[in-house]
Amino acid sequence: MLLLKGDKCRCENTSAKVLKSRQKAKMLWITLGLLACFFVAEWSVGLWSQSLSLQADAGHILSDITALLISVFASLLAQQPVKSQATFGHQRIEVLAALLNGLGLLAIATFITWEAIGRWQHPATILGLPMLGIAVLGLIVNLLNITLLHPHTHDDLNLRGALLHVIADTASSVGVIIAALAVHLWDWWWADVAISLVVAIFTGLSALPLVQESLKIFLEYAPESIDPIEVEISLKSFPGVVQVEKLHIWAISSNKVMLCANLTVECVTTQERDRLLTQLQAHIQKNFNIAEITLQLTSCKNPSLMPIHPLFNQNIVLMLSASKTN
Repeated sequence: MLLLKGDKCRCENTSAKVLKSRQKAKMLWITLGLLACFFVAEWSVGLWSQSLSLQADAGHILSDITALLISVFASLLAQQPVKSQATFGHQRIEVLAALLNGLGLLAIATFITWEAIGRWQHPATILGLPMLGIAVLGLIVNLLNITLLHPHTHDDLNLRGALLHVIADTASSVGVIIAALAVHLWDWWWADVAISLVVAIFTGLSALPLVQESLKIFLEYAPESIDPIEVEISLKSFPGVVQVEKLHIWAISSNKVMLCANLTVECVTTQERDRLLTQLQAHIQKNFNIAEITLQLTSCKNPSLMPIHPLFNQNIVLMLSASKTN
């Protein structure tokens, strides 16, 4: 059985994608396990020490666990092949998971702010030493999770959302350590409330870009890195391209961009049109990094040429021979 070069490359690319997806899933499961264990410890110590910042961070951890479960589920669905009505596959499920992660972060920020206002009005006695110990442990766990997730987030919006959760947790742990030192050394109970507000603001600000980017994909905006006007000018610069119409550029996922357009061209033969189509597709893929391209080429007509009467399309020799026969 012969294996063509193109088929071989396609098989290798498929194997690489499957391996990469498995690695991502493995990192997500490890991160999920670490966070689940730490959540139980932090929530218990937060209730015992009456630390609002620990309880708020534990709530953030719970949201992270939910977000990572969504991420794992989305990654599994995104690997499903194209079938039935899902002609694009399930790649946008990862974008949906990223959007839910961002909205979850905003909800957590609002909750922490509300609780901090209530604690400021009704202070409570806080145990600083247990608070400090669990905060240091949280910092270690979060740094380990960042090390695991960061190498896999460059081309995955879903994992980027999970990483943002962990980074927010890391900042929370640092803030809780500072608050715990202030409470333990100087009995500054207000430091716990202040750090909670800082964590809330940081959490909300980190969620906004994630929500914005996810919504742009759902609304089928062109990616920030691609200017549709520049693409149109680039297409018109080709000899033979007269007009560019219905140019659409949109993203299916964070790493898959599609383009379609109708082009009016000056090509006499089919071979010239096919050659121009190949050149245009190669140009778009190389200069704008768009892999999914659909171009419809239509040959323009010269309006100066008058249509020929059907009589003049007939063969003159046949006409003369027919008259002699008659």
